Amino acid sequence: MLNITLLDGKKLQFPGKVTGHEIAKTISPSLAKKALVIKVNDIFKDLSTFIEKDSTVQIITLEDDYGLEVIRHDTAHVLAMAVQELFKDTQVTIGPVIENGFYYDFSRKKTFTDEDLVKIEEKMREIIDRDEPTTREVWDRDKAIEHFKKKGELYKAEIINSIPNKEELSIYFHGKWHDLCRGPHLTSTGKIGKAFKLTKLAGAYWRGDSNNEMLQRIYGTCWRNKKELDEYLQRIEEAEKRDHRKLGKVMDLFHFQEES
Repeated sequence: MLNITLLDGKKLQFPGKVTGHEIAKTISPSLAKKALVIKVNDIFKDLSTFIEKDSTVQIITLEDDYGLEVIRHDTAHVLAMAVQELFKDTQVTIGPVIENGFYYDFSRKKTFTDEDLVKIEEKMREIIDRDEPTTREVWDRDKAIEHFKKKGELYKAEIINSIPNKEELSIYFHGKWHDLCRGPHLTSTGKIGKAFKLTKLAGAYWRGDSNNEMLQRIYGTCWRNKKELDEYLQRIEEAEKRDHRKLGKVMDLFHFQEES
């Protein structure tokens, strides 16, 4: 028998290997609907992961801080997916979760505009509505490098080359679109929800080195629900107003000193 210990100390038994989703469903059907990923012996994993040894398991939902982090991570992937559906000549590089949101760096000859951000956001919502299934594959290093080079994804090939040989290379698919990623991820794009917004454009050198290409960075924010999103956007707006007022006072003082 396989013994699964939950966070509250309760123990569940299964006749053989079991997935995170099956554990959540055993606890309650409502939890299975809310489940995003699992934590197995302090390591976060996909819900579809098979557990074959006695383990301590926590079901992660949006109520958990890490649940919000996963949602933001998936939203970053959907951002990259949307960009490549709209702008075929674009290479993707990295797209981490950051405080209050995420960003993704792109290599593209033409500069993104604010109008492009609106189109990208619309495409992201479309991808979420499509509810593309998310799956994980482990690839051989040489296969992965060759694959991404053939696709013209030279940055991804470079990243793979820099990963230690002993480390597993996982590729996540959202429908047919795929990316190199450690994960974990949601079971489908529809799980993300729509409490997100793309916030700004910026430049960033590849690997932070000014000798490398200047990439285009798209920032976004993502929250549990629309209320949290609206509250965050309002806080940002108020902070910007304060900064403008503060700058205005400094400029007025500067002009006063100049005139005197």
